[in-house]
Amino acid sequence: MRKVLSISISDTLEKEIKQRTKERGFNSVSDYIKSLLVVDEDLISEEELLEDVRSGQEDYKKGKVIKAESIADLVKNADKYRAQLNGK
Repeated sequence: MRKVLSISISDTLEKEIKQRTKERGFNSVSDYIKSLLVVDEDLISEEELLEDVRSGQEDYKKGKVIKAESIADLVKNADKYRAQLNGK
């Protein structure tokens, strides 16, 4: 069953939301907002980001690094590099 959610926003924000909805090719504001919620699920907090950076720094100090030729090389050979890091 569908529910309707009502929020209070300024006229300026309403115009901006409608403009972005159109620019990004969504059929409705509702579809646009739902897509933002999906994207939001993948976001991490600043604390999580900092912890990942600290962990990466520790791995680097321990020599757990990948020397790829390029980003394309890294993506293409991700499984190989992953196995190297895991000692396989």
